Amino acid sequence: MDEDLFSLSGDAPAPRTLSDRNRDHRAPLAVRMRPRTLDEVVGQHAALEPGSPLRRLVSSDDTRTAPASVILWGPPGTGKTTLAYVVAQSGDREFVEISAVLAGVKDIREVVDQARSRLRTVGRETVLFVDEVHRFSKSQQDALLPSVENRWVTLVAATTENPYFSVISPLLSRSIVLTLESLEQEDLDALVDRALEDERGLDGAVTLADDAREALLRLGGGDARKILTSLEAAAAAALMKDSPEIDAATLSQAVNRAAVRYDRAGDQHYDVTSAFIKSMRGSDVDASLHYLARMIEAGEDPRFIARRVVIAAGEEVGMADPSALQVAVAAMQAVQMLGMPEGRIPLAQAVVHIATSPKSNASYRALDAAIADVRAGKGQGVPAHLRDAHYSGAKKLGHGTEYRYAHDAPHGVVAQQYAPDDLVGVDYYQPTSHGHEERTGRRLEALRRILRSGPAGGRAR
Repeated sequence: MDEDLFSLSGDAPAPRTLSDRNRDHRAPLAVRMRPRTLDEVVGQHAALEPGSPLRRLVSSDDTRTAPASVILWGPPGTGKTTLAYVVAQSGDREFVEISAVLAGVKDIREVVDQARSRLRTVGRETVLFVDEVHRFSKSQQDALLPSVENRWVTLVAATTENPYFSVISPLLSRSIVLTLESLEQEDLDALVDRALEDERGLDGAVTLADDAREALLRLGGGDARKILTSLEAAAAAALMKDSPEIDAATLSQAVNRAAVRYDRAGDQHYDVTSAFIKSMRGSDVDASLHYLARMIEAGEDPRFIARRVVIAAGEEVGMADPSALQVAVAAMQAVQMLGMPEGRIPLAQAVVHIATSPKSNASYRALDAAIADVRAGKGQGVPAHLRDAHYSGAKKLGHGTEYRYAHDAPHGVVAQQYAPDDLVGVDYYQPTSHGHEERTGRRLEALRRILRSGPAGGRAR
């Protein structure tokens, strides 16, 4: 949250109006370029479609038809604060912003009391914007309930975490949850063009070279605020050099980060991804971490990276270390909940685990072999003793009559035929001698010996 916004901690400055902020050319570029109407907002087409809660909040003159509370859930830089400002500017509403990191229950009640007084005396509504609402404790969220219930304020809350886990049920039930998506390439291009040309922004003072634009959007990782902040820094660097154009070198110098060569839609994307997977497969942990770092720094979608890590855990490690898949799936879930940059930590753990684990592709090779036989027409009818015997007339057909219950056998394994007749004795799974799979192989050998030894203990069930 910007330092000069209304804060409830310590000796806070007096609140400033939106018009004051829009006139202040000292404000950061991301603030100056904040849309004034919903029509200026880029992206978020689903959240802004006609009849949506946000449209009703902005356009409705009758508060009874508009939601009393909206929770905006999405990654950083997707426009949560921007949308709150647009709602506030419509209908001459008072705008008050508090941060869940700084405000306490007493502060919340003070804001609500002022909103009630304002509504009663001059009839002016208040938009209360709560940033990072997931950081509020239960008691702090409870303090918001009366104001939402009685429409003393219009609550617009923002969170980067799943509100169904981080927001109390009574507040959720009184709110509309809107999911904001990361901005698409065309949305970000439009955002950059507007910032370069608009009089509120850079007003045509600089131009942006194609390679610098590509690097800017990569480094921004879909975060509009981050992109505009980097653009502002690069423009200042270019003007200091008396250059009217921002090139990739100027951008790298301004943001103190190399403009990593990486095209998410081209060869670099596929080449780096391929090298990443092959390095994990080849057990080179250092190379694996290098390619992970390149993808992260280039702004690759962390969910894409996480999916590749999960695939590698199953495809490259498999039963040689069954815990690798658990770690990979946990990392993917952590990335979804944490976002970046924190999500890089569980990703790194999963990559190190996979790269240093013993390797086996026996599990998925076994499935591929079974699939090939099925496609070739192999595998006749299910053996009669394995067929469903729970319907009337099944026993007359011989279904289940000779089935032997495995738990009645001494070792929980009973000798009987499970495979179709034409696949008896076919061994799809061929375990390696790597890691955990070596023990699996010894047990499998014993299991197959028992299963194929002919009728043995157990009873029909």
